[in-house]
Amino acid sequence: MMNTNAGNSFFQAIESGDTMTLSDKIDKLFKTVRPQGREYSYDEVARGCSELSGGTFSKAYVWQLRVGQRDNPTKRHLEALAQFFGVPVAYFFDDAVAGRVDAQLDLAVALRGAGVRDIALRAAEMDDAGRQALSRIITEVNALRTASPTQRDSESDSDRNSDS
Repeated sequence: MMNTNAGNSFFQAIESGDTMTLSDKIDKLFKTVRPQGREYSYDEVARGCSELSGGTFSKAYVWQLRVGQRDNPTKRHLEALAQFFGVPVAYFFDDAVAGRVDAQLDLAVALRGAGVRDIALRAAEMDDAGRQALSRIITEVNALRTASPTQRDSESDSDRNSDS
């Protein structure tokens, strides 16, 4: 099971090319869909899913799904979980849908940070040319940040040589 390092399981799955398990996806939802800055409790999820599905949902069952002790929930349970967390039910079945939803969830997490929110608000006030320029700057910064140390060193050397 992949969620031994729960906070990084999604990113590890993407890097290794593995598919996320049901428990990984549920864990990701707990970690990213957070009311008032905290994770939902198992009891809150169980009660919410019971109300949405019209059936029973125990907090122990929610925990078992999250940690992978149960991995074959009913369609009704998956629909309730999806509705509770605000994702399409296909999130649990379709890796392409899961990837798109996870990207949106990651963006929502990033926007929780005051600095990122400030940048987003300022970008919203820019015209198209300004947003495109900002996008190029962000792409460049990300490229520099993810470049290997030898790439960064060689780029720095070429920048110094062109200044002379």
